[in-house]
Amino acid sequence: MDDIFQKLSELGAGDFDHIDGNLIDHLQGTQKLLKEWSASTTLEVAGLYHAAYGTAGFDEVLVSVEQRDKISQIIGSAAEDIVYLYCACDRDYFWPQIGVVAVPEFKNRFTGQSFQLSPQQLRDFCELTVANEIEIAIDNPSFIDEYGRSLYSIFKNMRNYISESAYTSVEQVLGCSNA
Repeated sequence: MDDIFQKLSELGAGDFDHIDGNLIDHLQGTQKLLKEWSASTTLEVAGLYHAAYGTAGFDEVLVSVEQRDKISQIIGSAAEDIVYLYCACDRDYFWPQIGVVAVPEFKNRFTGQSFQLSPQQLRDFCELTVANEIEIAIDNPSFIDEYGRSLYSIFKNMRNYISESAYTSVEQVLGCSNA
């Protein structure tokens, strides 16, 4: 994991500002939560690189999607596939469907293509989504005030797709603000 983290530093993640500090601290925090929740090593590594191509909520790009092979060589193709899906998600389109429709339709914001995720892809996507947002929310009352209610609602809909540990964190971090 140290070598993978070093490569992330070399890509310049520490140079980017993020909501509550710098990007590299956020990426490490996301990876740490996934580890605490007993996620697979693959998902843990994906958590460390989850914003590599930018996201619908974070416009900064460490590397372009044309360099997917480069990231795949660093973290492995399975972790890179998770990272790409996470970065490619059209959140406004996909998130409201999760837990509401039987088979949500994923929309790739890079290509415009729509398709269904496999059950494992959906679980990995949801677990990573929760880890990302909870990492931001921890010790960040202004973030919780602004986004807590909507995230809590979305994460309740994701409950069937996330670990019990992740859901416990949702309740601990966001649940009190929505009682």
